[in-house]
Amino acid sequence: MNETVKSLTTRRSCKNYADKHIDKECLAEIIEAGLHAPSGMNRQTAIFVAISDEEVVEKLSKMNAAVLGVQTDPFYGAKDVIVVLAKKVGTYIYDGSLAMGNLLNAAWSMGIGCCWIHRALEVFETEEGKALLQEWGITDEVEGIGFCTLGYAKEETKGKPVLPDRVKFI
Repeated sequence: MNETVKSLTTRRSCKNYADKHIDKECLAEIIEAGLHAPSGMNRQTAIFVAISDEEVVEKLSKMNAAVLGVQTDPFYGAKDVIVVLAKKVGTYIYDGSLAMGNLLNAAWSMGIGCCWIHRALEVFETEEGKALLQEWGITDEVEGIGFCTLGYAKEETKGKPVLPDRVKFI
C-alpha cells in the first residue's frame, strides 16, 4: 500500500497524551502541511495559531470545557495546540476544515498523536476569546474552525471499523 494512503487509513484521534511537548521542527512541518491545504479560489483563508505555552493551552482548554459545560480537560492533556481559524470569505469553513485535515494527517504521518477538538467557534465568540485574538494580532473577521491537539500518545489508539455501505460505484 502507498505510504500516504497507509497513513490516511490508519490515522486515529489521540485522547491520552504524554507529558511532553513535540519538537519545534515537527510543529513547523505540520503547520507547513496546513498552509498547503486546498482552498476555494486559492483564497487561503485558514489562519493558524501554534501554542506551546502551557498556561495558554490550559486557558483554552478551560474555555472549551466551559462551552461544553464540563470540568474535564477536552484537550486530553496535550501540551501543544494549533488553533485553526478562517477569514470569513467565500468557502472559509471548508478551507479551514481541509487545513485541519492536513494538520492531522501530517502529524500522524510523523508519529505524533493528534485530535480535532470542536467548539473553537463558540470559544472565539466570547469576549475572552475575542481578547485573545486581539492579543495575537488577528484583526480580520475570523471564525474558529477547531483546535488541533498534538503530542505523543501514552498508548496506542485502537480504531473502530469502517461502517459498511458508504460507497457506491456507478
